[in-house]
Amino acid sequence: MTNPRAQAQEKKIALTDRIRTRLQRFFGPWGMFVRGFIKHPVMVGSIVPSSPTLIRHMLRPVDWKNTKLFVEYGPGVGTFCRPVLERMAGDAMLIAIDTNEDFIDYLRKDIRDSRFVAVHGSAADVEAIIAAHGFEKADYILSGLPFSTLPAGVGPAIAAATHRALRPGGAFLVYQFRARARDFLAAHFTRIDNAFEWVNVPPCFLFWGWKD
Repeated sequence: MTNPRAQAQEKKIALTDRIRTRLQRFFGPWGMFVRGFIKHPVMVGSIVPSSPTLIRHMLRPVDWKNTKLFVEYGPGVGTFCRPVLERMAGDAMLIAIDTNEDFIDYLRKDIRDSRFVAVHGSAADVEAIIAAHGFEKADYILSGLPFSTLPAGVGPAIAAATHRALRPGGAFLVYQFRARARDFLAAHFTRIDNAFEWVNVPPCFLFWGWKD
C-alpha cells in the first residue's frame, strides 16, 4: 500500500532537483561563482569574475614559450584557466588549486584538457602539490585570493611557499582589490612590478613578484 505522504515528499524532492538543475543551466558559471562566494566569502575575492581586459593585462608578462608549469590559486569557475590553456604550449601543465570542492568538481567536469589538473587543497601546500605531479618548480603562479581577508597567518604562509615553489626568473602574479596585498609579496620578492586595471568590477591592483 502506497503512502500518500511519502509520495508527496518524493515529488517535492524531484521538483526541487529539477529546479536546481534548470537554474544551474540558466546561470551557468556565474551562478556557480555566486554560490561559491556565498559559501566561502573569505576565500573568494569577488562576486564577479575577472574581466577579459584584466586577464590580458595580468598575463601579458608571461613567457609562454618557456612555461612548463603554470599554477593558479583560487581558480573559481575557470575564468583564468581557459585563457591560460589557450596560451600554453602543448607539453605544459596548468595546476589549479582551490579549497572549495564545488569549484574543483565543476572544473573537472567542465574543462576537458589533458594539460589541466584541478586539485582540492590549500595554496600553502603548493610545493607538495607540484611535486606530486612530477615538478620541482613552477614557472608562474597566479593568485586572486583575497590576502587581506584570509585567516591570520595564511597569507604570509602562502607567499612564503609560493616563493619557494617558483624557479629563479619565475613570477608570482597577483590581482587584488586592496594595495595592502603588496606587503605579503614584499617580504619575499625584491622586484615587484605593479599596475592598476580600471576595466574590471571592481577595478583592482595588479602585482608581479619576480624571483631572483
